[in-house]
Formats: sequence, C-alpha cells, structure tokens
Amino acid sequence: MNELTCLVVGGGYAGINAIQSIRQAFQKAGETRKIRIVLIDKEPYHLRKVLLFKPAAHQEEITIPFARMFSDIQVIRGTVGRIEHDKKLARYRDGEGKEHTLAYDIAVVTVGSIVRRPKPDQGGIALTELEAAAAIRQQWQENMRQAAEATDPVEKQRLLTTVVAGAGISGIETSAELAWFMRQEAGALHIDPEMIKVYLINAQARLFPEGPLKVGRRLEHKLHDYGVTVMHEVKALQEKEGMVSLSSGEVIPAGLCVWTLGLLPNPALREMGLPLTADGQVIVDASYRVQGMPGMYSIGDCARIVDPATGRADTMTCKEGGAQASRLGAIVLADLNGRPAPQHKGYMDAYCFGLGGERGMVWTRQWGLDMIITGRLGWKIRQYTWDIASLLKQPHRKP
Repeated sequence: MNELTCLVVGGGYAGINAIQSIRQAFQKAGETRKIRIVLIDKEPYHLRKVLLFKPAAHQEEITIPFARMFSDIQVIRGTVGRIEHDKKLARYRDGEGKEHTLAYDIAVVTVGSIVRRPKPDQGGIALTELEAAAAIRQQWQENMRQAAEATDPVEKQRLLTTVVAGAGISGIETSAELAWFMRQEAGALHIDPEMIKVYLINAQARLFPEGPLKVGRRLEHKLHDYGVTVMHEVKALQEKEGMVSLSSGEVIPAGLCVWTLGLLPNPALREMGLPLTADGQVIVDASYRVQGMPGMYSIGDCARIVDPATGRADTMTCKEGGAQASRLGAIVLADLNGRPAPQHKGYMDAYCFGLGGERGMVWTRQWGLDMIITGRLGWKIRQYTWDIASLLKQPHRKP
C-alpha cells in the first residue's frame, strides 16, 4: 500500500494539531508511503473557540480558513454520521444534506465539545458561537447608547450593568473583556466609567478551584480592580425583562445577561457508533486508540484520556488537546510499523487567563513552587498560548 488515507473528523484545536503532528511524523521518518489527509468539518474554517469572548466585546476575527492553514490536504465541508469501523468507511452529509461515504485507512475523531446552553426560558444570551458573540456585542453597545440618553438614574444604571453567569475560564475572560471595552466606550459617550457594573456569578466557593486558594484570590482581586464583582456560591436562575434572578433570592437589574456554563462532549459522537463513557466521551486507551476499533484514534475534548501513571484524566482545554496531538503522530506511525507506541502523559499544572485589554495572569507549578505572572507579561503569555493552539506559532514539542 503506497498511499494511506487518514480521515480527521473535526477541525478544532485537536484536529488541526493532529493533522500537523501526523504530517510531521511521516516526514521526519522518511516514510515511503504517502499519507493523504482528509479533513471533514461542518465549516470551511478553524474557529478559535476559546476566543469567543473577544467578538462579544469588540470586532475581531477569530476564524482561519482551512485553505490558508493547509495547502496539501483535502477539506470536505460536511458532518460525519455513522463510522463503520469494520469496513473502514465513514458516512457523511455535505452542506446540502446529501449523503456520501469515504473509505479510510486511519481515522482520528476530534469533534471536540459544545458549549452548555441554558434552558430556553432562562433568557439572556449564551456565548456559544459567532452569532451569539455578535448579538452580545450589539446588545451592550445599544444599552450604552440608550444609557447616554437616559434621564432616569435607575434605568441608566440597569443599562450599564451586565451579568456573566458561569465563572470558569470562559466566564472570567468574558467578564474582564466586557468590563474593559464597556469602560472604554463609556468615556467616548461621556458616561462615568465607574457606572459600568459587571457581575460574575460563581456557583463555587471561590474562583479557579483547579488551582491553589491564593491564585483564586489573586484572580478575584485583579478582576475587582478591573471592574468585575464576583458573587460566590450562587447561581443565576433566569433573566427576564431586564432582571436577573439568583438562587440566593437576590435580583440584579441588568441590561445584559451572558451565560458561560462550560462544555459538554459533542453529542454528534452518539451518531457515529463509537464506544462512549456515561458522560459521552470516546473510550480510548493510553495511546488514544478507540476501544475495539483498530486504526481509529480520538483526542481532545471528545475523548476520555487518562494518564496511566497517575490515573488523572485530562480536562477540556486546548492546551491538553494540543499536547495529545503532538504525541499522536508518533503513535500512528508506531502502530503502522508494528512498534511499541508512546503513551499519554498528563500536562503540567499551568493555566492562563486574559483579563481585558493587554492584561493577563498565568499560574504554573514547578518543582513544588507556585509561580504567578500578571500584567502585560501575563497577557503576552496568554496570547502566545492562543496562537500556539491555532498553529499561528510553532513551538518545539517532544513526543
């Protein structure tokens, strides 16, 4: 077999990095067999999903056409349905709903996750996609234009108040970015920037429970300095007619409610016929092989990936998906050649946060010590991680 067809399902962070890793592995090994990579995605572009908060706050392009990223792969715009692993055949629907089949030798499922949505009657706008981000931006900008003309001080304050429900990394970055740009706009409209109120609603007892208590406190202090008020151990229940009701019984008059409720494995996985956990993630071994399906792999948010040395499962972050992808190329090549394949290793403890404007915060633990970087340098590191994830930078990685 002189040419192998590698199907990659999904062009998110894990998908594009998987393509890069597999191509590099074949090139580095000097393989005589050619690798034909076919990417299937419902869109013609890579969406930098972790940056959705940016177009919610200001006009910014966060998509990259696949044609610009990869000149030597085939891109099919469509949605994969059933994968018949015994025949090595994938069924997919194109943009017009027509069904097709594609034969493959190797398949990599990287359909990622979707943003959790509130119930339809809960009101507000969930930050789920580009259209939602644009709607959020239009809403707060219109609120501020109305506030500039408002004569009733109570209504004026309501229009200048935003609630962000959900205090994970997305909620933290969304609230900080909105506070920054709303304050900038306030100055232009001759509104006192101190009237801008952004509330971040956190169901947990503190911010950033994945890290040390002092880091969560430092984050909260920075957010407070930048105009964000964090409310702990409370949930937003509903936005209705400009009022956001909370589980504590409080009601916040607000011109905008933004939901940032975290991630769920992509439900499209259930249609593919893959083995899934109770939570809907693909079951894989320590080398990302899908259980009971030779020649098929899965990485990223859609896969349940556990470090065999520690028993610790990876979380749904693009940094972990990128690290998995960097190892995948060597695994695929080892399996093809009948050699022992590398196994998964957990990512180091490291988290980055954008905090509006050119400000950020980074925490990592090395040699048992907590290291925190803030300010402009923290923002530059955060920006670098965003760029790495979307292949805009090319870091040196070990398999």
